[in-house]
Amino acid sequence: MEDTIEKIRAFIFEHFLFDADADALVNDASFLEQGIIDSTGILELVDWLEETFAISVEDEELIPENLDSVVKVAAYIERKQST
Repeated sequence: MEDTIEKIRAFIFEHFLFDADADALVNDASFLEQGIIDSTGILELVDWLEETFAISVEDEELIPENLDSVVKVAAYIERKQST
């Protein structure tokens, strides 16, 4: 799971936090509450998840419990890949 977390962090920094330092993203901080990702950014994240991890994100899975922090996204990917 640590590798997955690092991939997610790298994506977030590359696409949303650009020049921020590593401390700008706490793994369990809410993307939405922290203003890191907006609703359009979530769609970009979903596209990347589907391509990178070979999963399919269903419409009903587009909820904060699955996609609103690095830790939640990593856990979601783990669940998807184990089924």
